[in-house]
Amino acid sequence: MSRLLVVDDEANIRLLYSEELKDEGYDVVTAASSAEAIEKLQTGAFDLAVLDIKLKNESGIELLQKLVKERHDMPVILCSAFSCYKDDFSAWLADGYVVKSGDLTELKQEISRVLAKKAQKVKAKV
Repeated sequence: MSRLLVVDDEANIRLLYSEELKDEGYDVVTAASSAEAIEKLQTGAFDLAVLDIKLKNESGIELLQKLVKERHDMPVILCSAFSCYKDDFSAWLADGYVVKSGDLTELKQEISRVLAKKAQKVKAKV
């Protein structure tokens, strides 16, 4: 079972993602801020992180940069209500990008794709 960290400042989005992704068989941990996400990362390993770009008083892009630097083996998917960030070079550090929607089909597919790619890399190293 893959362990996911979902970071979003909106409680209803965290609850929706958590419930939907748990139904898909994932172990889901949520965080409301970058600081909370970093705290949770220190308590255990995660297979993938899903980050909102616009966090209250923070930037998910800054958190992405920290994760790429410190947790380079953990893939990150950006999930934002704004598609314009796809063109931001900083967002290109992410392994995936999904525009927020009430229908989580695209997010679920992207998580599956990124985790499969990660598994292939691990397999290739062995």
